[in-house]
Amino acid sequence: MLWGDFCFVIMESLVPSLVPLQLRWVGAGDTLVGALTNSLPSFIGILMNPIVGMQSDRHRGRLGRRRPFLLWCTPPVVISLVLLGAAKPAGAFLQRILANLGGGNLTIAAWTIIWIGLCVFVFVIFNTYILQVYQFLFADVIPEKIMGTFVGIYRAIGALGALAFNRWVLGWAQTYTLHIYLLAALLYASSFMLLVWRVKEGSYPPPPELRPGRGRLALLGVYFRECFRHRFYLNVYCLPFFFWSAIVPFATFVLFFATSAGQPRYANTIGLTLMEFGRVKGWTSLVQVPVFFIVGPIVDRFHPVRVAMVGLSLASFSYFACFWFIRGPTTLLLWLVINQGACAIFLGAYLALLPRLFPREKYGQFFSANQIVGFSGVVISPMLCGVILETIRDYRYIFAWCGACAAIGFVASITLFTQWKKLGGDMQYTPPGVEGGELDPQPAT
Repeated sequence: MLWGDFCFVIMESLVPSLVPLQLRWVGAGDTLVGALTNSLPSFIGILMNPIVGMQSDRHRGRLGRRRPFLLWCTPPVVISLVLLGAAKPAGAFLQRILANLGGGNLTIAAWTIIWIGLCVFVFVIFNTYILQVYQFLFADVIPEKIMGTFVGIYRAIGALGALAFNRWVLGWAQTYTLHIYLLAALLYASSFMLLVWRVKEGSYPPPPELRPGRGRLALLGVYFRECFRHRFYLNVYCLPFFFWSAIVPFATFVLFFATSAGQPRYANTIGLTLMEFGRVKGWTSLVQVPVFFIVGPIVDRFHPVRVAMVGLSLASFSYFACFWFIRGPTTLLLWLVINQGACAIFLGAYLALLPRLFPREKYGQFFSANQIVGFSGVVISPMLCGVILETIRDYRYIFAWCGACAAIGFVASITLFTQWKKLGGDMQYTPPGVEGGELDPQPAT
């Protein structure tokens, strides 16, 4: 599981970092960059997550209910990564072929953007299955009493993967784009095939029988009634909505703030090279490693709800501090390290939070509902940030946006903590609406 995470994070660092650069190299604007790298994947996730959650919960097979989806979806993801690496020559090839056929009105840059968009679309379709089912597997194979410790180690291993990418790979992105994608695809394929082979799922009871006359549309109605009627669950969903609304645009646009805006009439940026910024990002990933190791046992001791509150409050403060205090390479390094350390506290609690709050028998279903709301923020936030940045023409304001989103998330976490205490808190909490293993259709009060 941890080796799969290490390779998965390298791939997850690759696409959000390299695709914006590939688009910028062919002249794409901020709005298009935000739409293709963040909003489109999240919109597809919103549409697919209910299907993935219920399909995975109800599947029974020789490999269990989670691993078959990892096995089936890994090859298309690997192929799409390789094709993304070939975007530049592919754009030139398409333009040349269509020009010979008399239809070459679009430029090489336009065809390259189209190629990238199609590859991202295919990648997201199949990676949505892998991303969701991989995290469902946590609840099925990891004991709840050590979930916080496992998530802490899982996040720390992931931070080492991000460190490896940012420190030793990002700086070579423009020169060796295809080679980097090929290496990531190889690591991804080997790690997830190994995971399917070595991680064993337990036995599951048969899925609940469908009532007579219930088709797929009726199942979708059941999904939304069960997942979105209880105010408690809606409050849980608010945490990823506001946190991802902050961190996803930050991950995209801080690259331009730290290096070069690449756009006319923008405010001055820090002006680092890709190699120098990769070193800065490497330090921010490195500082997260001890934070994740420390946070894991703390989450098990004090409950992830409390730790998530602390993480959101510190993340909000650090984003605003970045806006006020970053003035050059040294302050950029200092405040990004502090910011990523604060975000690591929330991230260390977040994945451990969901198995403690959602009904275990329908975990995939509720997890996917949580992702729908979280991804809604990712759909809206990057495009809105892109529009704002194209209006203000100053990438510094990305920090103000992120700080405001994290602050609202902190307020939501306070409300969630209050509701959790009313539902029994540390000693007697039971997922609201669950009686005898089935969901009570009445909303929680």
